[in-house]
Amino acid sequence: MRTHEAFISDDRAIEGLPIRLVIALVVGVASLSIMMSMLGGIGTLGATELDAQPNEEVIDAAEQSLSVTVVDESGEPVEGATIVVDGDSAQLDEIATGTSGADGSASVRIDPELRQNQDRGTLKIDIKPPSGTDFQDERQNTEVLVVDR
Repeated sequence: MRTHEAFISDDRAIEGLPIRLVIALVVGVASLSIMMSMLGGIGTLGATELDAQPNEEVIDAAEQSLSVTVVDESGEPVEGATIVVDGDSAQLDEIATGTSGADGSASVRIDPELRQNQDRGTLKIDIKPPSGTDFQDERQNTEVLVVDR
């Protein structure tokens, strides 16, 4: 009978564990799950960064075709990304856009111009990732240097 009374008067949550330890364990697991859901760059939870690799990083200030390859972090080509080439310190009459094919490359027609007394300038390249993917373009891409030869 003594063991039955000891069992009834026992205020521990799990046999052998005090209630405070059980509460601390439950709160700790809940806090850990909230913190893990806030972190974005772990495993497959984060987005994959895209990079633009122009075939030529130095070009003349003349009308020409510029080929750009879109790759992911591991260097694999990305299909369906939109390339946007815009003037920076070099000028373009209009923004040039193209869509990457199966090999990840897109070709855009550009006619860069330099201002008077300017012997070089840059064009910036932006990428719009394909819709419905976990790709992003947050980091700055390689700029194309335009020179007056």
